[in-house]
Amino acid sequence: MAVHGRFLKAAAAASIVAVVSAGCTSGGGDESDEQADAGASGVGPITFAMGSNDTDKLRPVIDQWNAENPDQEVTLRELPAEQDGQRDTLTQSLQTESGEYDVFALDVTDTAYFAANGWLQPIEGDTEVDTSGLIEAAVDSATYNGTLYGIPQNTNAQLLYYRTDLQPEAPANWEALVGSCEAAEGADVDCLQTQLSLYEGLTVAATQFIHSWGGQVVGEDGQTPELDTDQARAGLTALVDAYQNGVIPPQTDAFTEEETAQAFLAGETMYSYNWPYMYESGQSDPTSQVQGRFEVAPIVGQDGAGRSTLGGYNNAINVFSENKATAQAFLEFVISEDVQMGFAEQSFPPVLSSIYDDEALQQEFPYMPALKAALENAEPRPVTPYYPAVSKAIQDNTFAALRGEKNVEQALTDMSAAIDQAAQ
Repeated sequence: MAVHGRFLKAAAAASIVAVVSAGCTSGGGDESDEQADAGASGVGPITFAMGSNDTDKLRPVIDQWNAENPDQEVTLRELPAEQDGQRDTLTQSLQTESGEYDVFALDVTDTAYFAANGWLQPIEGDTEVDTSGLIEAAVDSATYNGTLYGIPQNTNAQLLYYRTDLQPEAPANWEALVGSCEAAEGADVDCLQTQLSLYEGLTVAATQFIHSWGGQVVGEDGQTPELDTDQARAGLTALVDAYQNGVIPPQTDAFTEEETAQAFLAGETMYSYNWPYMYESGQSDPTSQVQGRFEVAPIVGQDGAGRSTLGGYNNAINVFSENKATAQAFLEFVISEDVQMGFAEQSFPPVLSSIYDDEALQQEFPYMPALKAALENAEPRPVTPYYPAVSKAIQDNTFAALRGEKNVEQALTDMSAAIDQAAQ
């Protein structure tokens, strides 16, 4: 498969990564296809590349692998901590058809981009890995155009945090949440806080509402907008109305995850949407004003539990790797029960579904049952090779709708037009 300049152009246009046009490679398409056809031929040392911010979770895994497989040693290569830098480094290497990184951990939003450029070995045939025990939505995030191109390593989903001193039970659906806001008013706190600042967190928020009302952002091809539906309109309308009516307070249009956590721990809101890390802070931080006074549940939607948006990494095999057999075996090792349990014990949510049912783990991390329920109903962010541009379209138009600069209908129309433009 040839490197597709239009995908590279889309990423550059979104100010995510500067890339070189397809014309800078010579014969890349044929060689890439030959590399993919080679399947799992090759056993020997490999390199594993990952962003430096999370490599502490993988070092013990690599050490264990190397102790058990001294002839197939894995060398860790740290990439920049920020996702943009990771994408940039890998793109520059892969454009030269280099095998310097045999396996790399991709943010779930990047998998389709690398797959569409022909840089990832399909996980099939000789490189097939059994994913039947993994969280289905995590596997979906590694699937592009019907082909699996990576194996989920770890995952994540937002949860609904609720103050049990104000709301003893989690609301059953969105209507129930909105209806319970009177209790927040009586306690002089906000009803629901989430991340509505103009950044990736707003994409998470908007897609959660659209998905939770049954809508989609793009089709299975990763490029056709699917926003002209009653479900997408209803989902975005629910978010915009909540913000404009005060269910979600106005200051949240400057909130990231950190401001959301600070406000919840300070006791300023009855409900909060945030990632699982906030649970441990809320229960153990000595400054927490809500210690012992909150629980978690899946986020809510129109008819019940909502569809949280996934985070996490997918591990992919470089199509130019000479040791694909070792790479495939390492991918299997990372999703083994021992490794995945180790991730869970480090608050690095695993992708092996059975881990969440471990009773000892549930006692140590009481949010595990709620997180499993959220993950089983979750959806990936739009699986598209144009993700940076698609995310920007979602952010810009959702933010404009929240601020009353355009109505929901216009926001969705403009969102669709921007997605179409990205795919040109």
